Amino acid sequence: MNLALSAEQQQFAASLHEMLAASDGPAAARAWAGGDRKPGLGIWCALADAGVTGLMVAPEFGGLGADPAELVIACEEMGHHAVPGPVAESLAAVPELLAAAEAGPRIADWLAGLASGELIATLAAPPWLPCAADADCAGLVLLAEPGRLSLAEAGELHRSVDPARTLAEITAGEVLAEGTDITRALDRGALACAAQLLGLGRALLEFAAEHARQRVQFGQPVGAFQAVKHQLADVAIALEFARPLLLGAAVSVGAHQPDAARDVSAAKVACADAASLAARTALQVHGAIGYTAEHDLSLFLTKARALAPAWGSPAEHRARVLAAITGAGR
Repeated sequence: MNLALSAEQQQFAASLHEMLAASDGPAAARAWAGGDRKPGLGIWCALADAGVTGLMVAPEFGGLGADPAELVIACEEMGHHAVPGPVAESLAAVPELLAAAEAGPRIADWLAGLASGELIATLAAPPWLPCAADADCAGLVLLAEPGRLSLAEAGELHRSVDPARTLAEITAGEVLAEGTDITRALDRGALACAAQLLGLGRALLEFAAEHARQRVQFGQPVGAFQAVKHQLADVAIALEFARPLLLGAAVSVGAHQPDAARDVSAAKVACADAASLAARTALQVHGAIGYTAEHDLSLFLTKARALAPAWGSPAEHRARVLAAITGAGR
């Protein structure tokens, strides 16, 4: 299995990085947390123009029908730049759920809206997703249950540890499809979330390395001390070990391999662990300033903390990997 990105995929990643860096994701996340959606939605419009919002939508609805590897690339960069909004839900899971539902005018309109960027969607899928993320900014809210897909209405909102993220209790409405297998959609959402975590880990490492170069103690940058170097190296290793698991899971999902669920769970665990290690290390390197809301580091710390248990906790995904390895439940 070749897990190296092609030249085209590398160019895609580089172009998204350049675009998102110019869009100032942290500023948009701060505005989003304060109730101002305009800067964040501007980023989503730019992503739509780049084809990102239609990656998982079939061409007949205006999408690209791309491979999950491209989804992973896009979501990693969105995590890397702290883009607010229901990324895994709208880009990965909802397109798969709607495609699996019975075709009809409304389904086609929703898929076309997702592809064009005119529609942002979210969902709840208990027990992995008991609440719908960012339902207050979504034009479509779904409830995915085993064998059933329904429209849903958002109820009481709860604040997440990530200030640029809300969680809404939902009430089921009109049933859109019966007998629907939601497993593939959930796996795509978990894959996208894992990619966001990898991108967040990269950003946290960059924050820590830059601060270590600038902060001077005992007459030299703290990055010159071996203990700090070792901590940063451990984060770099964790991120690099997680990357092939993430890309391998994308290949498995795209090829509909029987072990795709196992591979997605392995990637989710590795990316969540790497991001959590990056968060701890970045906070240790920065010291108390890293806790402050005024420092951009806090945006990435809280987003990593919020996404690590989302789309299935590490314990749940480890259990899936163990079951696949031991053959339990077969």
